[in-house]
Amino acid sequence: MNVDILNKLKNLLKCCTLCPNNCGVNRLELEKGKCGIKLFAKISSYSPHLGEEDVIRGYNGSGTIFFTGCNLACVYCQNYDISQNPDNGYEVTSEKLAEIMLYLQDEGCHNINFVSPTHVAPQIVEAVFIARKNGLKVPLIYNTGGYDSIKLIQLLNGIIDIYMPDFKYGDNETAYKYSGIKNYFSNIKAVLKEMYKQVGDLLIDSEGIAYKGLLIRHLVLPNSIANTENVLKFISTEISKNTYVNIMEQYYPCYKADNYPELNRRITSNEYIEAIKLAEKYELNLL
Repeated sequence: MNVDILNKLKNLLKCCTLCPNNCGVNRLELEKGKCGIKLFAKISSYSPHLGEEDVIRGYNGSGTIFFTGCNLACVYCQNYDISQNPDNGYEVTSEKLAEIMLYLQDEGCHNINFVSPTHVAPQIVEAVFIARKNGLKVPLIYNTGGYDSIKLIQLLNGIIDIYMPDFKYGDNETAYKYSGIKNYFSNIKAVLKEMYKQVGDLLIDSEGIAYKGLLIRHLVLPNSIANTENVLKFISTEISKNTYVNIMEQYYPCYKADNYPELNRRITSNEYIEAIKLAEKYELNLL
């Protein structure tokens, strides 16, 4: 176990700065941050998951662990019962979390997929060190909403194999309006550069399964709200034209979306096609 890295991560909990919300609460003393979580990670569910991208799920599924709580407050969140309800799920020790990882590996999962990991990254890393001592070998996926501190991502260097961030918005103002977070676009640009620096373009084995690299998701919102062109242009010009991007069309209004008329409908086929054309314009790899 790399004690130095683990201590640095735990220090981020002492005056919590795991994400740019910078709550500053002492989670080591069981204070609760904006994410709704105190010291121990909480799990909503875990299982071999066949609903991810083909290169992630493979033929046996991705070993997905859904964490309770979130450092974003998206008004249209499709998993709001998990992300916005800190009472969902149950607390786990690092030892128990390590057991879950090993169980998913034994089930044949191609990877361990941490969903919404930002606010419990130190707990995850401690569990990873334990699991690796006991035989964990599959790649680790950091499946994040993209609102991570650059300091946190730097500390994950050499631990995470695949970064899979959502790139939600192409400007700061929209992110604040619909997800309650400040300086999102400014922050994620630096975070993506650090992720790419660590793992590079997505690498896929002979069986079509990713084992290292960066994969970016972007959810198309109605009425061009997400500023998709800014998102894709940045990826192409500042990260890599070889970046794999999943342009997602599954938006539907839920949670508090009915309070926002501009969000209160599904996207049209034309809106999705326009997003695909933009990805092609910027010569990105589409999943």
